[in-house]
Amino acid sequence: MNRSDRRRHGAAALTACFGALAYSVSKVHLAWERELGMPGFPAPAESYAAISDVRAAQWGNAALGLLMAVLALLLARPPRRRALRLAVLAASWAGTAVVGAGVAGFAARATGLAPALGAVPPRAAPAAAALLVGALWVGAWAAATVSAARIRRPAERMDSPAAP
Repeated sequence: MNRSDRRRHGAAALTACFGALAYSVSKVHLAWERELGMPGFPAPAESYAAISDVRAAQWGNAALGLLMAVLALLLARPPRRRALRLAVLAASWAGTAVVGAGVAGFAARATGLAPALGAVPPRAAPAAAALLVGALWVGAWAAATVSAARIRRPAERMDSPAAP
């Protein structure tokens, strides 16, 4: 991996980490306010009947965001052990898929294409900002995961067929 590729890889991993941290911060804020949903996307009133402790639920989501931030940072310098590196890559792909599905669902809700997911957000600006952050997060996480999967450690390069 040349210097330019390493910079792009590091930038993607850090952007994914910041996306996860933004998610965590938003969940801490919602926990403080005792609200469900996402910034710009208030949860339907009936959602509150299913959650006995809104604060605990949002604190749990914030903790999950911190775990995703650590996972994104691990992509910046993937572990040397093959099994651990594969576990990080698999977890990253799973996280990218789940967050991507969430962003797609909220985008469908925002445009009115999926009324079953909730009403169109009452204020467009916060919803658009949340969708933008989510899209950047997913894109960066996917790019960092692809890039991390392509990194070859010195011992792996020696064993490749192209090695002298």
